[in-house]
Amino acid sequence: MQVLFNDLAARYQAIRPEIDEAIQQVLQGGWFIGSSHVSGFEVAFAVRCGISHAVGLGNATDGLFLALKALDIKPGDEVITPAWSWISSAEVITLCGAKVVFADVEPGTFTVSAKAIEKKITSRTKAVIAVHLYGQMADVKSIKDLCERYKLSLIEDCSQAHFAESAAGKAGTLGDCGVFSFYPTKNLGAFGDAGCLVTNSEWLAAKVRRLANHGGLTKDEHLFEGTNSRLDSMQAAILTVNLKYVSAWTEKRKALAEVYIQNLKPVSELVLPQTAGANTHVFHLFVIRARQRDELRAYLAQQGIQTLIHYPKALPFEPAYAWLNHHESDFPVAARLQHEVVSLPLHPFLSRQQVEYVCQEIKSFYGF
Repeated sequence: MQVLFNDLAARYQAIRPEIDEAIQQVLQGGWFIGSSHVSGFEVAFAVRCGISHAVGLGNATDGLFLALKALDIKPGDEVITPAWSWISSAEVITLCGAKVVFADVEPGTFTVSAKAIEKKITSRTKAVIAVHLYGQMADVKSIKDLCERYKLSLIEDCSQAHFAESAAGKAGTLGDCGVFSFYPTKNLGAFGDAGCLVTNSEWLAAKVRRLANHGGLTKDEHLFEGTNSRLDSMQAAILTVNLKYVSAWTEKRKALAEVYIQNLKPVSELVLPQTAGANTHVFHLFVIRARQRDELRAYLAQQGIQTLIHYPKALPFEPAYAWLNHHESDFPVAARLQHEVVSLPLHPFLSRQQVEYVCQEIKSFYGF
């Protein structure tokens, strides 16, 4: 049996008539930048998030960078972000001229805690980028309380947590702003690069929109220097269609994740995903910790099962940050995760039979 890690072609085929119609509307309308498709999606996405403003952007990395610029992060400032994440949440800090400061993560949820962040705060700390990883939120309420106490800005990186919730609220709605990725593999994905920033702050939304459009809100207006990062009409039209289905797709992810959990519980060599407190986990990824991780992946590949590693290296140990001279003892959890994590296939178009086959082969590898 072949089990693909993801299947974007199947997603397209499932709703092909609506996608094709949306694309034709854009092509026939002849308005490819800044159209009603974009503004319509921004409104719809803001409503789904339960927030006042959404600003469509070229991608989530731009969203994080522009959020920092809008919040006036400058050279000499420090910004804290998790040691276990995709590099976007760290590289944007350096691109602003600020210093990236890493905080270790929790071994169960892989997300950063307020306690870990507080240990890293200095007189130069100006902001925190909290990452909601793999599909569930970090303890953003505690992190927000900490940021308010120290007068720090808080950016939520929601790239892997579309419509995830905690007891305190929805992803992206608790900090100064939240940033979402619509990369094709995300729970809500486009057919190319795309992203969005959400906020309840009118001035922050306007500042980011200007920064993303060469410093102006109208043609030939340049109040300050900006850049070019806009959600285009084609991606907005596709996202508007996909937005109708993301809830059902997420429920399928959650159901399949439960199949994994129930089947793999007896395997003591594995640590299964943990959902913290009242969190709603949307399972962008199903990431386990496994003994003999590399041998397990090789065995599963022989059985036709695709797996990935998110991530092969913790950020402090990437060559890009070698100049910081970090050691594994500085981030013991992140250091351990890079040798143990493996992401199993999980997407809305997997069958229960395929998931049970993956579980069967994992059990077989460990002698069950």
